[in-house]
Amino acid sequence: MPRIPFPAMRYPLIAILRGITTDETPSIVGALIEAGFTAIEIPLNSPDPFRSIEVAANMAPDGCLIGAGTVLTTADVERLDAAGGRLMVSPNVEPEVIALAAAKGMVTMPGVFTPTEALSAARAGATGLKFFPASVLGPAGIQAIRAVLPPELEIAAVGGVSEANFADYAKIGIRSFGLGSSLYKPGMQVADVAARARLTIDAYDGVYGAE
Repeated sequence: MPRIPFPAMRYPLIAILRGITTDETPSIVGALIEAGFTAIEIPLNSPDPFRSIEVAANMAPDGCLIGAGTVLTTADVERLDAAGGRLMVSPNVEPEVIALAAAKGMVTMPGVFTPTEALSAARAGATGLKFFPASVLGPAGIQAIRAVLPPELEIAAVGGVSEANFADYAKIGIRSFGLGSSLYKPGMQVADVAARARLTIDAYDGVYGAE
């Protein structure tokens, strides 16, 4: 099966909304999209995640990538598909999960830390790789592993990453990030999330150039 490509995005930033409730999903997701985010991940260890994903998918404009994180099983993939999710992010490499998500047309970003995991995910047909926790590997560690990977794979740094270290990753050609607590924590007000989102977008433009 051909690898599902990572969609072209002005800002290849995935907002990770761990802990979000269904009630706050429209306002939080709306604020992020308004700021410029076009990829939203709702981890499955959040309250009623599939309902929140369905709400987000239904409200998001064309071109937005809405999906789930912490996807561990093929049953999770089936429920994600039923909710309208098109992004599958996992903390590990499970070839059956990756293959099923790809068969359903989803962008797949499994989590990896070692060359063995990265190459296994690539063989399974992953769209890209979520290097996690990036704060432990650092840009140098990711760069070393990237040297042996298929060049078409999208590489994202996730975990301990914020707008403060975009420049460090830009030096090695990384432009995609998963951003969690630097954007959203449970209980945050919409205005605070919106302000953090705008700060992040401005910082990204400052490092990678505004169009």
